[in-house]
Amino acid sequence: MSMKAIILAGGHGSRLLPLTENKNKTMVELNERPIIDYIINSIEKSGIKDITIVANRFIEDIQNHVGNKANFVLEETPKGVANAINLARNGNEGCNLLIWFADNLTNIDLNPEVRKFNEGALLLSREVDRPEDFGIAVLKNGVVVDIEEKPTNPPSNFAIGGIYLFDKTFWERFDEVSFEENFSISDVSRQYVKEGLARIISIGDNSWLDCGTPENLKIAEKLVKQGIF
Repeated sequence: MSMKAIILAGGHGSRLLPLTENKNKTMVELNERPIIDYIINSIEKSGIKDITIVANRFIEDIQNHVGNKANFVLEETPKGVANAINLARNGNEGCNLLIWFADNLTNIDLNPEVRKFNEGALLLSREVDRPEDFGIAVLKNGVVVDIEEKPTNPPSNFAIGGIYLFDKTFWERFDEVSFEENFSISDVSRQYVKEGLARIISIGDNSWLDCGTPENLKIAEKLVKQGIF
């Protein structure tokens, strides 16, 4: 079954102010190229050609830069993750999905996973220093048995968040939980986990960075110059 990609680039970009005062966060540059270039490059390398970008009022700048490499959906008023995901529903039902939150950069090669993906969910993880800031995997004998969102007492330091592969049942699962207060995509992932349909893979020696803060942007800039991204 074919797979399509959704890039979530909405919201206010408040963590990157003042850089995002007049531009979308994905148009912030790393080594003279906007972040969106690195994301699209990773997705295209995975073999996915059908990409939808959900973005805020600066969407036209992304359109002008990316051109026909993607479809575009305007998030007129940021209303949370559930609304942003739902905006991308049209044209992305009945297929497997890669959902990519645009704060994330990674150099992991997803092509082998995309090619063999059939059902369930694939959750990328990495070890983090502040697990209380992330959705964290609860592991039992190396298998993920639950996900706790920003836990006070983290059960591990394996963060899950930012990049996901879901099968065609994603939308029906999404509809079951998207109305809940403080919805996060972990609420969908958890359904797959509890049915034994989720698999977790670590990025291992690969790099993965949340570039949504000024501090991490500086790190990302160095990694880009080193050719890692």
